[in-house]
Amino acid sequence: MSSPKKIVLLGHFGVGKTSLMKRFIDDTFSEDYKVTLGVQIQKKVVELKNTKKVSLIIWDVEGNTTVKNARLSYLLGSNGFIYVFDATRIDTFIDINEEIEFLKENYPKAKIKVIGNKLDLVSKQSLIDILALKEIDYDCLSSAKTGENVNKMFRDLAQDLQS
Repeated sequence: MSSPKKIVLLGHFGVGKTSLMKRFIDDTFSEDYKVTLGVQIQKKVVELKNTKKVSLIIWDVEGNTTVKNARLSYLLGSNGFIYVFDATRIDTFIDINEEIEFLKENYPKAKIKVIGNKLDLVSKQSLIDILALKEIDYDCLSSAKTGENVNKMFRDLAQDLQS
């Protein structure tokens, strides 16, 4: 097994970062909203297509309106970022291109995935249309509640970290 890979979940308050992590780690979902204070760290070993295993250390950091407001110590040493936006709240993805550019400039070796969460609450096609209109690139649309694409997004990032 390769060395552990640090993954940081980023995004605004209430976009579902903790719910995505819990769905991935424990395959559970709760309607109870609890604000993450500071950081929660979980670990999961993922088996990839090539039968390699990779250990993901997942940092679920408190929500911030911009990545620049995140504590630098949370971001240092990251191998990858999952930037989560809420499919029901345009304010959580209106500035996403600038946020991703900031990450690319300051963490050039890290892999980045952009994930739209709460797909169960919106029309997928209307969301895709809005994202296209706003010229927002994303990697995956998911739902922590139903589990749709949650494992896929973490596994895709883990696979990218192996290449």
